[in-house]
Amino acid sequence: MGLASEHSLGGWALNLLPPLLFTLIYARFTGPESGTLAMCSPEEAALLRLEEVFSETLTRINSLVLQPLLTAAPDPSDSWGRECLRLLQQLQNSSQQLCKVTEESLQSLQERLHHPDSTGLESLLLLHSADRVLQVHMEYIDSYTSCVAVQAFQKAAKRRSEYWRSQRKELRQLLSGMSSEGSVGTALGQALRQPLTHHVQQYVLLLLRLGDTVGERDPARELVVHAATLFGNLQSFMRQALDQALATQALWHTLSSRLRDVLCTPARRLLQDSQDSPVTVTPLRAERALLFDDALVLLQGNNVHTFDLKLMWVEPGQDGCTFHLLTPEEAFSFCSKDPEGQVAWQWKVTQAVCQALRGKKDFPVLGAGPEPSEPPTCRCGAYTFYAEGRFCQATYEGEWYWGRPHGKGTLKWPDGQNHVGDFCQGLEHGFGIRLVPQASEDKFDCYKCHWREGSMCGYGICEYSTNEVYKGYFQEGLRHGFGVLESAPQAPQPCKYTGHWERGQRSGYGIEEDSDRGERYIGMWQADQRHGPGVMVTQAGVCYQGTFQADKIVGPGILLSDDDSLYEGNFTRGLTLLGKGKVTFPNGITLEGSFSTGAGRGLHTQGVLDTAALPPDPSSTCKRQLGLGAFPVESRWQGVYGPFGDFVRAGCPGDLREALLGFHVQSSRELRKSQEYLCCERTHPEDCVGRMEDILEELLQHREPEALQQYLRKALSNSLHPLGKLLQTLMLTFQATYTGIGANKHLQGLAQEEVKQHARELWAAYRGLLQVALERKGQAPEEEEDAETRDLQVHGLVLPLVLPSFYSELFTLYLLLHEREDSLYSQGIANLSLFPDTKLLEFLDVQKHLWPLKDLTLTTNQRYSLVRDKCFLSATECLQKMITTVDPREKLEVLERTYGEIEATVSRVLGQEHKLPMDDLLPLLIYVVSRARIQHLGAEIHLIRDMMDPMHTGGLYDFLLTALESCYEHIQKDMKLHRLYGCWNSKEPW
Repeated sequence: MGLASEHSLGGWALNLLPPLLFTLIYARFTGPESGTLAMCSPEEAALLRLEEVFSETLTRINSLVLQPLLTAAPDPSDSWGRECLRLLQQLQNSSQQLCKVTEESLQSLQERLHHPDSTGLESLLLLHSADRVLQVHMEYIDSYTSCVAVQAFQKAAKRRSEYWRSQRKELRQLLSGMSSEGSVGTALGQALRQPLTHHVQQYVLLLLRLGDTVGERDPARELVVHAATLFGNLQSFMRQALDQALATQALWHTLSSRLRDVLCTPARRLLQDSQDSPVTVTPLRAERALLFDDALVLLQGNNVHTFDLKLMWVEPGQDGCTFHLLTPEEAFSFCSKDPEGQVAWQWKVTQAVCQALRGKKDFPVLGAGPEPSEPPTCRCGAYTFYAEGRFCQATYEGEWYWGRPHGKGTLKWPDGQNHVGDFCQGLEHGFGIRLVPQASEDKFDCYKCHWREGSMCGYGICEYSTNEVYKGYFQEGLRHGFGVLESAPQAPQPCKYTGHWERGQRSGYGIEEDSDRGERYIGMWQADQRHGPGVMVTQAGVCYQGTFQADKIVGPGILLSDDDSLYEGNFTRGLTLLGKGKVTFPNGITLEGSFSTGAGRGLHTQGVLDTAALPPDPSSTCKRQLGLGAFPVESRWQGVYGPFGDFVRAGCPGDLREALLGFHVQSSRELRKSQEYLCCERTHPEDCVGRMEDILEELLQHREPEALQQYLRKALSNSLHPLGKLLQTLMLTFQATYTGIGANKHLQGLAQEEVKQHARELWAAYRGLLQVALERKGQAPEEEEDAETRDLQVHGLVLPLVLPSFYSELFTLYLLLHEREDSLYSQGIANLSLFPDTKLLEFLDVQKHLWPLKDLTLTTNQRYSLVRDKCFLSATECLQKMITTVDPREKLEVLERTYGEIEATVSRVLGQEHKLPMDDLLPLLIYVVSRARIQHLGAEIHLIRDMMDPMHTGGLYDFLLTALESCYEHIQKDMKLHRLYGCWNSKEPW
């Protein structure tokens, strides 16, 4: 078979060299003319002579065969001519490498034979670098068989036939058994193969004999055995490689020129042909099946179906005569007439797939292992889809499982559309990034989203070529749920929408800010239009509340101006008064009648002007709040709470965590045509905060009150924790509603409701996580909380922790709402600050025996006339700390300590413990408040009152806050300070 039939020394015969040959070779290196007394074995001497002869032969082959072949190569003007020239050049390079390694082996043998005492057997290149020597031989064999497969020698020989006939004698000297009647091409091929075959055979024989002379404990024995095994395997490999090359060469003659042009490549080898082993292929009904080492080819008339072996899966059939093949777009069965044929085909296909996946030919021979290897079901590869569908013409490169994209991969379409991410069962599933090119040059829409069964589903960040950015949730490829769509600040009409979406349209509760028009809409949407109850706030401070339908104002509504004038009636779309209505001015005067507006005529009205009404209470006028009752607080942000609830109800699975709760990624408005844009440096859920299992385990370990408070504080401050992510999103909605144009005093009630609701939802989220943690541990779930217990936890534990996140925007609303009261208060403080301590104490009717003048080292006259900001100093400094915290409870604790400092000072003055009655406490507290000079005290008091824990109602904190409110109201009243101060100042100048 193969090479053995070509020459007298072929075959895997393990016979020994003739003893006379060893004697002659050995004598050459041990005789007197050698100049040294050799201490090496005859086998080593024979190896030396073998390398000398082979080196000389390679030199002759190069000059006699390879060089003329290159000059006689086919015309390089056509593609096949160029390919033949390339193959012959490659063969020459391989021959030169083979010659080089032979020379190095020869040198190592000479060194060993001439210096046997200092050079061990393991120094031989053939032993210590056997793998390298083997690789050089295999490269030569690969180059040679490629030339054989495409008949490169025959094609080159035709161009200089006269020359080769003249060299026939020289060729016979190189070859044994060369026929004088054979073709020149065959002779050339034999000349390039036979010396190598003989050389490898002698390697094996000599190495085996050398192994018999080396002792069992000799360190070189293992090297000798390894080298003998390698070159023994190389003999088998050479025979198989030549057989495959000859079979492939024969195949090309059986095909039409068209098929040959399509299928023939120098590196391709035929492994199995259905003409030799018949097989039926269904449902394709192929006329002929060809198994190559890189592809399976099915011929159907003039149609050629080629399937990459790297993306082919083999599955045994049920009947023993059939097996199934699965490819990315095709599934078919091979059926043989008998089990033996089926086994042969299935074995050949399986081993060919394994070999293709390894990227190199099997060594020693195809499938020679003790057990037939099985290709992995999960593998990597590239494939271009041709069937109609979303993937048509797209190239997928990445991980596969049973013929489908599965795992990490990249999809690229011819139009420039790219998708990088996770796949499952052939569809985009998991996190992925998609670039969609737009008409304008270098502009892309970039989607960084979670996908489910081929469409966007879950949280995503989309950056559009229009410079708009959407961050929110998707369902079936459309915006659905909560999301934020924002245009670039430099856009012609900058706009931002924060709210709910349904099937790609704004629908439900949402906030739209139109910076160009200076308006903010807060309310309900439907089909991308304002529809239902809504509130509109303008940059000028004008507020409207009413009903919208198809983006238009319909029906009655109310309009609040910046000076608190109130209009109730009908409007035009531009908030112009039209029809019946009533205006209530801040001074209580009302105007009721019909209103109209004409071009250039201003506002016209016919009605009744009532000037007899009493002026309304300023506190009630300025506290008119919009939106209360129109948008139930528990339903405003269900698009934010909902995904978290879904996540908890699903048992907090890790694969849904990022898709439902969102991921953190730095986004850029500037879209670039760059592959680096397909990367998304997002914070992975496993980073920083740990796995979900660790979060739940930590949660169970912090259930005691103090530990729970610390745990919640840590969780809420970490944007990678589920609770922290939820809080971050709620902060985003709060800022979108109440900052900038939305910072309007008439929205304070709406904001206050939301903060409390967010605290309730965060507590419910914690309880949900706790139940999941208990369930995973197999523990009984906690009992449902009653409303009272829940409210205590929300106000006492959660609200103080989350309030700092909303405090800036919320306190701003309180400032605006109580601006008029705080202005009066500030004027009162300014007036009171003109008094020295003693005069102020006297003015406030503080009993003189309570004045703390004994502590002051001053003269009597100084005590009564010059002391300023010295009395009750400790209480004043204590009260000033109220503005250093945002927690209402901590503010109340500051107030309690202030009260304690006042009583301590009075007790020291009296020399005994003394409890202040309300009549004595109030003037002293007014004094301390006036000296503390806390700005915006009204806003502080009302925020404390609104956010105070209900459990403090009726207690000491409630009493002290009421006293502080009384002080605030007293200071607002002028109390004739200007007149009193003027009278006092004229009598006692200071």
